[in-house]
Amino acid sequence: MNSRDVTRIILAMGKVFLVGAGPGDLKLITLRGLELIQVADSVIYDNLVNKELLRFAKKGAELIYVGKAASRHELPQPDINALLVNEARNVNVVVRLKGGDPFIFGRGGEEAEYLIERGIDFEIVPGVTSAISVPAYAGIPLTHRNYASTVAFVTGHEDEKKGESTIRWRELAQGPDTLVFLMGIKNLKAIQERLITQGRDPKTPACVITSGTLPEQKVVAGALKDICALARREKVKPPGIIIVGQVVKLRKILTWYEQKPFYGKTILVTRAAHQSRKFGELLTEKGASVVYVPTIEIVPIEPNTRLRRAIDEISDYYAVLFTSVNSVSIFFNDLMAAGRDARVLKGVKIIPIGQATAALLETRGITPDLMPETFTAEGIIAVLEREQIKRKRFLLPRAEEARDVLVEYIRDKGALCDVIPIYRANLPRKVAAIHERFDVATFTSSSTVNNFVTLYGKKTLGKAVVASIGPVTSEALRKHDIRVHVEATRYDISGLVEAMEAYFLRKR
Repeated sequence: MNSRDVTRIILAMGKVFLVGAGPGDLKLITLRGLELIQVADSVIYDNLVNKELLRFAKKGAELIYVGKAASRHELPQPDINALLVNEARNVNVVVRLKGGDPFIFGRGGEEAEYLIERGIDFEIVPGVTSAISVPAYAGIPLTHRNYASTVAFVTGHEDEKKGESTIRWRELAQGPDTLVFLMGIKNLKAIQERLITQGRDPKTPACVITSGTLPEQKVVAGALKDICALARREKVKPPGIIIVGQVVKLRKILTWYEQKPFYGKTILVTRAAHQSRKFGELLTEKGASVVYVPTIEIVPIEPNTRLRRAIDEISDYYAVLFTSVNSVSIFFNDLMAAGRDARVLKGVKIIPIGQATAALLETRGITPDLMPETFTAEGIIAVLEREQIKRKRFLLPRAEEARDVLVEYIRDKGALCDVIPIYRANLPRKVAAIHERFDVATFTSSSTVNNFVTLYGKKTLGKAVVASIGPVTSEALRKHDIRVHVEATRYDISGLVEAMEAYFLRKR
């Protein structure tokens, strides 16, 4: 029994969990919050919640959007309260997923009160509030021994039903060293004027941050007296936070997030959907905003009598050559379907094309016998040149359309090579639309290139930087008269990321 099963068992019937989703960065969700999303029967989420978190919801969970954006309410708060009660009375586990922390200007207290009044059990799961995390991502410590010993968190958007502000502006302006206003972008002018009128030095450093902790993060900084004009000039739009205090000037030396190599870059990933996630995470980790536009769909060839026959005769082969992770996955799926496992490969040499393919083989209990230095067919040829292969038999399970360089070499050396197509790289059945401008387009195979041109046309690339995983992919790009700006020297995803990083470092 795993921890998730234990969680399901101990959860009470009809319980509501008010969960803080964090400030935006997917990885700033708490372990408890993620655990509850994974077991929830119903997830009721806000506009500021990173929608990627919904990927972790279990199959069949009801996902209900009740988001609130500036000047627009999808569902009024009383209706949200009633919805929580209704869901709790119909399902086991209800997760109310709220941006930041539910008890920091998140109306979590109001929702909890409503649940208590109606006898609904609930639990609070704190989240990482934007009040502290967004400044941290902008390189601004809210307290510092030399600059600030006190900090105040203030709503920048009071309830309009109050009639007049209940914020003690004079004490606020003349008291705490650091002020943090949440949801105050629309009222920035009024906040600026009130602070200055009530005694705050107009020259006090201030800044506005939008999309904090996300690749789209934008920071506008200046003196308090100028901050509104600066924000207007930079076309700052809500949601966001405002920081006022001497700690803001530390940003000049403590900025770290915006120093990431791909910060501010939108990068197009054209790999197959099932392979693109890891690549996208590597890019996001380095500050990029990733747009997934799969241009290929890997479809196994089924039934595949030739592959099944080769599996039956596997002991007759000298070596099996794996030229992609897809060939490994499909080969081993067929091996298992035939009632066999990795033990039948005893005595057969296993040669992968690169590190990613080798890593997947190792998850299947296979340690490669030979490893090329360069991750291409030519790299495998260089390995085979050190072997006596005449009259030996090779198995090459691969894509239906692929280069024959390796096959020709093996046959020229007097060996046998059984080439068995086991999958096709088709056009995707669902074509993703490209709605936003992008700075970089990445291509990881000839198929991604050819299919991109077919689906979108090369003019779609515009002035974007074109990044290729290696010479074979670059050749395909040039055949379409597409300029290659970046080419990996190590022909795998990590190598491509490194090459892109080096390119932008040189540009700086």
